[in-house]
Amino acid sequence: MRVGLAQIRPVLGRVEDNLELHRDMIRRAEAERVDLLVFPELSLTGYSLRDLTLDVARTLRDESIRRLAGESERLDLVFGLVEEGPGHLFYNAAVYASEGEIRHVHRKVYLPTYGMFEEARHFARGRFFRSFETRFGRAGLLICEDAWHPSAPYLLVQDGAEILIVISNAPAKGMGARGMSAEENWYGLLSNHSLLHGVITLYCNRVGTEDGITFFGGSAAFDPFGRFLVRGERFESRLVVIDVNPEDVRLARYQMPMLRDEDLELTAREIERILKRRSEGGELP
Repeated sequence: MRVGLAQIRPVLGRVEDNLELHRDMIRRAEAERVDLLVFPELSLTGYSLRDLTLDVARTLRDESIRRLAGESERLDLVFGLVEEGPGHLFYNAAVYASEGEIRHVHRKVYLPTYGMFEEARHFARGRFFRSFETRFGRAGLLICEDAWHPSAPYLLVQDGAEILIVISNAPAKGMGARGMSAEENWYGLLSNHSLLHGVITLYCNRVGTEDGITFFGGSAAFDPFGRFLVRGERFESRLVVIDVNPEDVRLARYQMPMLRDEDLELTAREIERILKRRSEGGELP
């Protein structure tokens, strides 16, 4: 399975220009015999949208979205957009397309609204984490902040995911401990997801600067043992290509059977108990 991570520099608010950028990268990926090409979060629109949100939003029936999905005849695609859903709700969404059709849509659940981020002012929350079938195995999509909530990859893996696809608009300026860069925080997080869950993790981050925010790129892939498979350059627009072997998941889950030994019923019981206590105004122990 050959994966391409399209570490691009979208033009803020210019959907048509970004569609052309996607098509160019698709042609490059086809020349490299890529099987799955992953674009970053909000790859069709740019990130710092604010009042541009209405202008760039597209329904999944929009002709431009259908045409882009149609480019997935020869390779599978993941791309990001502002989706206009029923009731004129607007979502930070990711599309998985294959064989010319949209196969799965994930709407970002966790919308950061702190520090430099203000997503909840403009977007509605997604309500689900669902894995889905691909020709490479069962996969799950996460958008940026989703990956920082342990329940998100946990739910996808419990739902059968063997490949995690994480797309982001991650800034170079870190939010964590002093002395740790943003990419170090990201790489530690994603390596742990791979190791703990026995999954292949594909990470695509954008580059460029918007509204004073610089995005570091550094797209990467991790094997099911948490080891780097590839690490893209910082701050440079690139097509990062890597061959991954889905069969590695089989070996990892045999040697480190955390998924086998996970007690989902216990987790469900304890969550139900905690929710009941909270609804009754109970104190934490």
